[in-house]
Amino acid sequence: MSTYRLSNLLSPRSVALIGASPRPGSVGLAVLNNFRAARFRGEFGIVNPNYTEIGGLATVRTLAELAFVPELIIITVPARAVPGIIADAAGRGVAGAVIISSGLGHGAGSLAEAANTAARAHGMRLIGPNCLGVMMPASCLNASFAVTMPGAGNLALVSQSGAIAAGMVDWAAREDVGFSGIVSIGDQLDVDIADLLDFFALDSKTHAILLYVEAVKDARKFMSAARAAARVKPVVVIKSGRMAQGAKAATTHTGALAGSDDVYDAAFRRAGMLRVFDLHELFDCAETLGRAIQPEGKRLAILTNGGGIGVLAVDRLVELGGVPAEISSSVRAQLDSALPPTWSGDNPVDIGGDADAARYAAALKGLLTDFGNDAILVMNVQTAIASSSDIAKSVVRVIAADREKRSVSKPVLAVWIGADGNIAKTFNDASIPNYPTEDDAARSFMYLVHHREVRDVLAQIPPSLPAEFVPDADTARKIVESAVGEGRSWLDPIEVKRLFDAYQIPMVPTLAAADPDQAAALALPFLAQRMKVVVKVLSQDITHKSDVGGVVLNLSDADSVRTAAGGILARARAKRPDAKLAGVIVQPMILRPNARELILGIADDPTFGPIIVFGHGGTAVEVNNDKALALPPLDLRLANDLIERTRISRLLHAYRNVPAVNRDDVALTLVKLAQLAADLPQVRELDINPLLADDSGVLAVDARVAIAPSQRKFAGPGNARFAVRPYPAEWQRHLELKDGSR
Repeated sequence: MSTYRLSNLLSPRSVALIGASPRPGSVGLAVLNNFRAARFRGEFGIVNPNYTEIGGLATVRTLAELAFVPELIIITVPARAVPGIIADAAGRGVAGAVIISSGLGHGAGSLAEAANTAARAHGMRLIGPNCLGVMMPASCLNASFAVTMPGAGNLALVSQSGAIAAGMVDWAAREDVGFSGIVSIGDQLDVDIADLLDFFALDSKTHAILLYVEAVKDARKFMSAARAAARVKPVVVIKSGRMAQGAKAATTHTGALAGSDDVYDAAFRRAGMLRVFDLHELFDCAETLGRAIQPEGKRLAILTNGGGIGVLAVDRLVELGGVPAEISSSVRAQLDSALPPTWSGDNPVDIGGDADAARYAAALKGLLTDFGNDAILVMNVQTAIASSSDIAKSVVRVIAADREKRSVSKPVLAVWIGADGNIAKTFNDASIPNYPTEDDAARSFMYLVHHREVRDVLAQIPPSLPAEFVPDADTARKIVESAVGEGRSWLDPIEVKRLFDAYQIPMVPTLAAADPDQAAALALPFLAQRMKVVVKVLSQDITHKSDVGGVVLNLSDADSVRTAAGGILARARAKRPDAKLAGVIVQPMILRPNARELILGIADDPTFGPIIVFGHGGTAVEVNNDKALALPPLDLRLANDLIERTRISRLLHAYRNVPAVNRDDVALTLVKLAQLAADLPQVRELDINPLLADDSGVLAVDARVAIAPSQRKFAGPGNARFAVRPYPAEWQRHLELKDGSR
């Protein structure tokens, strides 16, 4: 239902509280006191059949006795009474309810289901149950049992945890950070994170959105809303449960990633959200986004009265991917004339431990006019020579004057080491983000940079794929459907090779032998070409062939092949008596001495559907633990970004006498796998390990493909299994203008 009636729910003109109580310590009394303290400007009524008045306010027994039909009702009654209240309210035309009550249960036959069914029958929207409530400061609405309500501002918070929401409220009140809205969504019976992302993305009072996420229910809805919101304003997310043992006992390397926090990380990245990992980061991010101006780039100038902290700030900035700004020659000359000759002469601009307010002002004025920087970090260490408070006030005056005369001003951040609350208030009142340490400031500056970068990326049109890549999806589908029809869970090696041929993924010739004699016979054509042969165990129960002595290399004649095959089967039976052995694989030895071993794959995540995996392959894949994930569909830009997020990406470049890998071929192979995942919903896990990559291209040496009947029919470009709908290339048209341009 998305934003339907959310305006009525979050900016109501009339409210009724059902379950208010005079009992000390009750949720009903806390909500009533909060609501009254917020000074709501619309109509308000209290429904409680047990009292005639509470706190000096008259009550009524039922909604029907109110003189008005409220747009919003707040419910704090015991769980068993909630469905009946919702049914009555929905029938009377109430737009929405905040259900603070807990204990409604989940699923079929629960009180929650009964309440939701009653609401949906009349289009009524529900927030909760089991939530802290809702606060909309600009509307003077406090429908919560939080300790306090922050002032009006430009940050929105959506939280699955009431405790996190309460903590943010306390922090905001202490730091004087305002909010456009705070919504604790609890069990998300109806209104969910995606609905509120849509709402706050379109809300002119909201400049940035903060999310606390525990789990996502509808991945496609979530991704659609998050991507749309991140295009227009920063969306910051913190997720709990990162260390949970989410990986299942899988039969492929990539399959073990399904359900892991890495998948959520890939989803947040694809949506363009900024992820933080603890409350300290979330507070810093809120501080920055609530006050800072968006920078044009990542070049930061640092002004300080202490060289040490300036260098620390530069170190952290570079570590996070920022760029220390170069001071232009004209501004350098300006600083030379305004500052003592002992100033550092470069960035960081160290103006000396005895710097006073006037010296800070002169230096800051120069840096604000310098086109060589995109933002400025002003730092101060308190000394007995100059008042840090006076310096802060001087900095604020310079920034205010600059903002008055420029249509677009630069962001300025502040770090006052050991500052008291008065100095922080000086900066807060001027909407200048300020931090206790240089680390916090550098990290927060990069939040702004990353938002600008992801916004630009989200606006890009995907690059076209090579025209020659036209997969034979019909053939591939027949291969998979035939295997599924036989009740099998795996494709055999011959089918894997045919599948890869259909998607133009080069693979070493692969033959399957049931016994040693057949292995020797199959090896003869390779041996006749003076190629050596490799023999591997063939069993879908054995993932790590080398662990059971299941690989023998460099075989040069048929007798060696026969002996090797017999030995492999004997060792496999001894070490894995539980494994079902289908025979051995026979392949020619491929000698590519400069090739890097990569792993590529597909896994099926229970929340986000298919995911694409790239990393450092080979027998030590778990030890290296070098991998990155991405949600399909992929284009070449996204594929290259996936590659770049691994350590092995650096080894793909040329070094010493080793030529660079043909990276375009690696990226295109990832795109091909993503297309395979879109076309074949029966493919549940896929491993290519290793994929050899060098200057001549790529070659799959070993691969496994797990299959299962699909619960959904093939859905074409709109594949419902994907959390991100594929780019609608079928709607794309190339137009030629009268002047011949396209």
